[in-house]
Amino acid sequence: QDMDLLIEECRKRNMYIMMDIVANHTSSEHYWFKQALLGKDNPYRDYYIWADTPLYNMHSCFGGSAWQYDENSKQYYFHEFAKGQPDLNWENPKILDEIAYSINYWLDKGIKGIRFDVLHLIGKEIENNILAYGPTLHQKVHELYEKSYGKYDIITVGETWGDIPKALDFSLPERKELNMVFLFDHTSYTTLTPLGKFDPRPINMEDIKKILIRYQLALNDVSWNTLFVENHDLGRAINRFGSIDYIDKSAKAIATMIYMLKGTPYIYQGQEIGMVNQKIDDINEYNDVEIFGYYNEYVKEKKLLTEKQFLEACYKEARDNNRFPMQWDDSVNAGFNTGHKPWLKINPNYHDINVLKQQKDNNSILNYYKKLIKLRKSTEYKDTFVYGKFIPIQEDKENVFCYLRKDDKNEIVVIVNLKDNKASIKLDYQIDKILLNNYDKDYND
Repeated sequence: QDMDLLIEECRKRNMYIMMDIVANHTSSEHYWFKQALLGKDNPYRDYYIWADTPLYNMHSCFGGSAWQYDENSKQYYFHEFAKGQPDLNWENPKILDEIAYSINYWLDKGIKGIRFDVLHLIGKEIENNILAYGPTLHQKVHELYEKSYGKYDIITVGETWGDIPKALDFSLPERKELNMVFLFDHTSYTTLTPLGKFDPRPINMEDIKKILIRYQLALNDVSWNTLFVENHDLGRAINRFGSIDYIDKSAKAIATMIYMLKGTPYIYQGQEIGMVNQKIDDINEYNDVEIFGYYNEYVKEKKLLTEKQFLEACYKEARDNNRFPMQWDDSVNAGFNTGHKPWLKINPNYHDINVLKQQKDNNSILNYYKKLIKLRKSTEYKDTFVYGKFIPIQEDKENVFCYLRKDDKNEIVVIVNLKDNKASIKLDYQIDKILLNNYDKDYND
């Protein structure tokens, strides 16, 4: 009933909802899995992946083994993520039918978009040690399209970690699979270390620039891309790509860098007001299963990190950084709720960084985002930003990201200083008009 009300109230405001569809796994509390636990002969047993012994020493994304022993049946079930998230067996054709039914149920209620969680994993072949981008992946996604969302006028996006060309294949129209995908090379840059996000390497913005250019140049006239820097699995963009000493300017520069590119913009809650990571000194003030899985493995069991090192890494990269409650105003609990303690600690900076305060300031980060969106949607420039060519320029200019968006009508240059010191650049263009800038001054002079 809550969801029906939400859909209807959004429709009244010309807003529509994109729903997350988790096709890779269920909860261990799901009816299917509870039935599967009753025995090997149960009809739901084959909805999940079982083995007599753990295969290939597979490691869970959240730490520890990806195989969980079931005492009753003397078998192990596979979980790519937490043990409370058993993976579905997509080799069983009933799974595709079940997921298609679920999708259609929500689309018939008025949902207008689908975001597929870790879609690149559903073609896995455990027996062959293939976890991602399996040989039947595209076939399965196409069949899902035919049986469900392909019949509806909606938008679809897949979460697809890994290889850029493989991921972009999903959005080729002739495949009839998805409209676009999320690519994560720019956001997973820090985690390319032996201990991943819990021993993150510093960001080199020159490398980030090269990744974004590679994304854009990989697009052809028919494939499409997403534009994003934050989601529920990442730390805050200002901490990663900007500077907390320059929150206002960093937030606006990052937004300009990303949302003037070719693709569909996605903005994560709190990003539009410049929310930042929160320093936590007690591991128990976090709530994420990933944090505790790796805390047990890296700190307690293997002694690879001290608790201080682990907490410092959490401050930089932990997923809870983007899950702290939204900062609406400067009242109790930042206006998130009243009467009880939120599930995570409120960032103490909510008195300075909140929606209400920024709504009243024309030069705030929130209003900069609104100006950016208005510019992208304007009659004069919309076609250029949506369909125009992306042309990187002055690529050798260190720590400056400079590119053109160009079509028959407009030639728009975007310049972003990626560091917290001054930079100069000489353009081979006559600038007629400044459309937007992140400093409170008129650059038209």
